[in-house]
Amino acid sequence: MKSNKKEVLLEIHDLQIQGYSDEQWVDIIKGVDLTLHRGEVMGLIGESGAGKSTIGAAAMGYARDGTRISGGSIEFDGMELSTATEAEKRSLRGARIAYVAQSAAASFNPAHKIIDQHTEAPLHYRLQKRTEAQEDAMVLYEKLRLPNPDEIGFRYPHQVSGGQLQRAMTAMAMSCRPDLIIFDEPTTALDVTTQIEVLAAIRDIVDEYNTAAIYITHDLAVVAQMADTIKVLLKGNEVEEAPTEQMLKSPKEDYTKSLWAVRSFKREQKARPKDSVPLISVKNIDASYTGGEKVLDDVSFDVYEGMTVAVVGESGSGKSTTARCITGLLPPSKGEIQFKGEALPPDYRNRSKDQLRQAQMIYQMADTALNPKVKIHEIIGRPAQFYQGLHGGDLKSRVDELLDLIELEPAQYYNRYPPELSGGQKQRIGIARALAANPTFIICDEVTSALDQLVAEGILKLLDRLQRELNLAYMFITHDLATVRAIADEVVVMQYGKVVEQGPKEDMFTPPHHPYTDLLLSSVPEMDPNWLTTLLEERGVDNVGDAASTKIDPNDEKVQS
Repeated sequence: MKSNKKEVLLEIHDLQIQGYSDEQWVDIIKGVDLTLHRGEVMGLIGESGAGKSTIGAAAMGYARDGTRISGGSIEFDGMELSTATEAEKRSLRGARIAYVAQSAAASFNPAHKIIDQHTEAPLHYRLQKRTEAQEDAMVLYEKLRLPNPDEIGFRYPHQVSGGQLQRAMTAMAMSCRPDLIIFDEPTTALDVTTQIEVLAAIRDIVDEYNTAAIYITHDLAVVAQMADTIKVLLKGNEVEEAPTEQMLKSPKEDYTKSLWAVRSFKREQKARPKDSVPLISVKNIDASYTGGEKVLDDVSFDVYEGMTVAVVGESGSGKSTTARCITGLLPPSKGEIQFKGEALPPDYRNRSKDQLRQAQMIYQMADTALNPKVKIHEIIGRPAQFYQGLHGGDLKSRVDELLDLIELEPAQYYNRYPPELSGGQKQRIGIARALAANPTFIICDEVTSALDQLVAEGILKLLDRLQRELNLAYMFITHDLATVRAIADEVVVMQYGKVVEQGPKEDMFTPPHHPYTDLLLSSVPEMDPNWLTTLLEERGVDNVGDAASTKIDPNDEKVQS
């Protein structure tokens, strides 16, 4: 990234923010300084709870619900935001300071077309007339290499893929040509090839318009591609700050070095048991959604007791659809799902309670998977009550046992609500809920993708221990190949609803590969600031913005309806 250091745009000094907890205010940001110049990108990294998103919000003069800015100075282009009126701050937000959220799918209004949401800010600030704003949207869509830029905006959010929607959100943030954009984990939930497109598109448009940016992430390899400077945070304190290349080569503090060393966990690969019937067999299944084209085509693989099969592939490859077929939520149109050699009814409504109990799911986004208004003991207790008929003292004992299993103290968490927990703790509750049914097979659907690397490693270690203790089989849906290396025994690679390659993990990571597997492996970011530029050059991409070409990710250009 090129950095223009001539003019300071944002100056934060001794920032202090408090959060309300247990009927008192407690310090959560403890005197952080930040200086950002026009055209510069600063990366904020640190584990969950470090204060990255809180500082990002404060850069807009905003304090999230349950927090307050209690001290310090936030000066944006000469305006002191800590003392500015709400009207003054609202005049900046969306116009001169924009925000790009982690999940575009959750941030867009599903009831309105993309272009109507894009044009809302320029119309509100009277910067453009509707026709001009729509034409400008198409220009930005083209710059961000979205397919059919003249018409994609007239679709609804659910009619485009995740990677396309994330780029559309970046275009929307650029609609008023802001001076500063806050990117809050914008690629966390994307597969590796789609992530390249989004990163390249963001980098291209920030460079072109000399826009300053704060890039919040827990992925060190990603921040290496995006940032001029990196600031490391821990529990609301600044640990250290340095230019990206210097930070990557020679971090000074022990905590920063520990971040650089994460993902050390890797367990030994298990071999299939000889002469054993698979616990779950997916046999030649096809599947389609109502009124749509075929989304699964002759998919087959086996999962054995006590083993982990990782299913990898881009967005839209059919990973989660296969899981829906296994659980009976989407009956296959051809083929069958077998449990211990016997065919399961295709539709979950025709399965017995015991058949339903055997296969459980842990979901990607614990925030949306757990009801925020239901206490933890009820969330975990319901499956135990339904499948095992437990009540009263027996049910409480089982919930306590499950909380112990996931390494959360029962006395502390039994009566809490999900919003009172961290992301990693919420995911542990999701694991406990799945275990409450006493299953033999668990589908883990991107369970670490929304977590920082330290927390994710803890979740992987927990799942490994539970597998050994309870002899569980896992189907691990993921786009993170580091996770595959850590936990898988066998790997299934999917593209366009088909299995293109499968086998033991060590074989899958040893050349020669299927060309698509090779594409996935080569798309994993590395801790090298020049990695993305070099990769694009190797793939024949003339400039950063061309990264969304079919050479990088043809699947992302398909409409996911």
